[in-house]
Amino acid sequence: MSKPVREVCIPPVDSIVEFGAYVDGRKLRAPGIVESLKLVREHNATTKGAKAFVWVGLHEPAAPEVEWLAEVFGLHPLSVEDAVKAHQRPKVERYGDSLFMVLKTVAYLDHDELTATSEIIATGEIMVFLGADFVVTVRHGRHCPLTEVRERLEDKPELMDRGPAGVLHAISDHVVDRYLQVADLMQMELEEVEATVFADVSSRDINRIYQLKREMLEMKRAVMPLQAPLSALPQRRVIPSEMREYFRDVGDHLSRVCEMVDSSNELCSSILQAALARSNALANEDMRKISSWVAILAVPTMIAGVYGMNFDFMPETKQVWGYPAVLAVMVTACVLLHRGFRRNGWL
Repeated sequence: MSKPVREVCIPPVDSIVEFGAYVDGRKLRAPGIVESLKLVREHNATTKGAKAFVWVGLHEPAAPEVEWLAEVFGLHPLSVEDAVKAHQRPKVERYGDSLFMVLKTVAYLDHDELTATSEIIATGEIMVFLGADFVVTVRHGRHCPLTEVRERLEDKPELMDRGPAGVLHAISDHVVDRYLQVADLMQMELEEVEATVFADVSSRDINRIYQLKREMLEMKRAVMPLQAPLSALPQRRVIPSEMREYFRDVGDHLSRVCEMVDSSNELCSSILQAALARSNALANEDMRKISSWVAILAVPTMIAGVYGMNFDFMPETKQVWGYPAVLAVMVTACVLLHRGFRRNGWL
């Protein structure tokens, strides 16, 4: 027995990206979302084992638009509130016969030169409402669009014929693949920074290392919380048994990403500590050099200061050889001090 479609007023127009009814894996054109849902439910009611569904994609919708979809598809008010406000923690929740999943998206931003306000990793969110005959995706952020996922599924009707669970798998797999790409790029960035730590001081930038550390923590907050919900997803009743292996595979990929993020975060901490230690060591070397030259120059300064007091009764002031003797003493003392400091590694 198919569910009746509620007759409601104004559909979303500003935020809708794409919608369509998918019957036997192929997209059917309908004048609107309500008409598409009616078409799908009539087909499922008359065809045994049919997995026809409606897929609606939205980008940063306003509250009235999501509330309209909630009336059409019977979405829970709490999940609707989360979809409007965004900035949610990755999670999977069940509301009656529907499933609500939040995925954090990440994107690596190319940059010519890092500044104090540069952003390396951009984050966004994808909310997925999953029912027996519908998928509603709400995307926040301009990165990680789902157009590629939709086109790939439409090109292969056998994938689209898996139903709403197949779409959820494709979306989660797409998001986790992006995690892998960003994690690889961040590792390359860290390796480049690591190579500069023990180079000369001009090529070592503590601010850049600290910024990478901050961005790694941002990625960790986006990836880590998803691990537990995604691992539990194959046990949900709304996921068909034939799709559970696919979700376990996505969970394995996510585990690999989490390991990479953990190792990169630890490496970034080690690089930061090594850079600070190296900077302190170089500062100490500079201080030793400065102190050595000060000590060398102190000897002639002291002698010149004594003989510059212009007293009448001073030793050797009336001698012809007095001036060259004092100069010889100055030069000898400076040379001996310089050799001593060189031998001890201060110069």
